[in-house]
Parts: sequence; C-alpha cells; structure tokens
Amino acid sequence: MNNYKLIIQYDGARYKGWQRLGNGENTIQGKIENVLSEMVGRQIEIIGSSRTDAGVHAFEQVANFKIKESLPELEVRNYLNRYLPNDISIKEVSMESDRFHSRYNTSAKTYLYKIWNEEYSNPFMRKYSMHVEEKLDLKLMKAAAKYFLGEHDFTAFSNAKSKKKSMVREIYSIDFEKKDGFIQIRISGNGFLYNMVRKIVGTLIDAGAGRLNADHIPKIIDLKDRGQVSNLADPGGLYLEQIEFKS
Repeated sequence: MNNYKLIIQYDGARYKGWQRLGNGENTIQGKIENVLSEMVGRQIEIIGSSRTDAGVHAFEQVANFKIKESLPELEVRNYLNRYLPNDISIKEVSMESDRFHSRYNTSAKTYLYKIWNEEYSNPFMRKYSMHVEEKLDLKLMKAAAKYFLGEHDFTAFSNAKSKKKSMVREIYSIDFEKKDGFIQIRISGNGFLYNMVRKIVGTLIDAGAGRLNADHIPKIIDLKDRGQVSNLADPGGLYLEQIEFKS
C-alpha cells in the first residue's frame, strides 16, 4: 500500500469541524474524502492529526491515507485543489513510509489564538478572532500562563466525554505577542483535549481582565472540576498552526 501525507490549510468558519459526521457533508475531512474517493473510484478514508472544532481554522493540518495505486504526488495535490472548495487548500502531498501515522506519530502541536482587544469591533476579523472590549493586562495573563506549563491532568479544561481516555497532557510553552490591536497567544504541547485550548485561553482572558487571580489556577487544575472553568473562548480565533512529528 502507498501512504500519502497531506499538509492542509483551511478556513473553518463555515464547517462543522474537521471530523466527518455521518454523511460528512459539511466537515473538512468529509470534503477531502469525497474528492479523493472520486479520484480513485472507491471510498477513501483519511486520518487527521487534530480534530479541530467547528469554526476553527488551520494553517497546517496534517493527514494521511493509504491506497494501492501509485500516483504522482503533484497529480494528487492538483486534483484535490481543483475540486475542493476554495476555503480548503492542499499545500503539499508526499509519499511516506507505511509506518507514518498522522495522529500517532505527532510529538508536538502548536495552536495560535487571536484576540482583537479594542473597544470597537473589527469587521474584517470577526470570523477570525475573538473581540474582547475590556483592556487586558498582558502581565497578568503571563503570570497566569506559567501555571499551565508542564504535565497536568487537564480534566477541568476539557469537555472530552470519554472517561477511559487519559486527561494528562504536557504544555511546553505559552507565548504572547501584542501588536496592532491584537493579542496573539501561542500554545504548544504534546497534545490537547477537546476544547482544552479554548478553555485555557478563556481563563487567560479572565486573568487579564482581573476577574481571576492567577494563583487560583493550580487549585482549579487539582480539583478537576469542569464547572470551575466557564469562559470558553470563541472558535473563530483559534488556528492549528504547526504539527511536529517524531523522527
């Protein structure tokens, strides 16, 4: 079998997320699978590195699929880009070893979150950032961020439904950039639970607005009580930015 790797960009504003749902009509995975299936002449399933939520975007999503045919990478990329909607783009297609798996071989993921932090709205970025009118204190946000670093049980910061799945994840770094009315937050880690990034960002916003004392975050983590975290940041401000793989 030939194992193809895809590097994908998409504007997730009008989609129900990455993961195929039922008939897959309005998901990123479903759209790509439909075009691949037309190309090959039978049903093809792809595996994505990250299951981004409805409305979330990606600069670099990675997926792979296996077929018996040996097709030129450029031909596959051009076919996909010709027939996919123009808010989904295939940047690269490459042939990988049979052992490559876009989900199980990841070593790090980086998400970017964009906050428009002005009193007035930004009509051009309304689907691509979260508008927070009150001025956020970057020092308070950075003080809060340090409590998320390292390995923790992030039950309180997830809406994951599975009780069997481990809630332990490691956050490698949280970086901030303030420029031209935006606060950008980059969060890197070995993996993220459902809604985890958006709940962390929501908590950082609460800290920056003075609604939450940063020193309270370790207690929230230890309690593992989802009811303690009420601010879920908007999906439109979130971007899957980079995925790294084990060598």
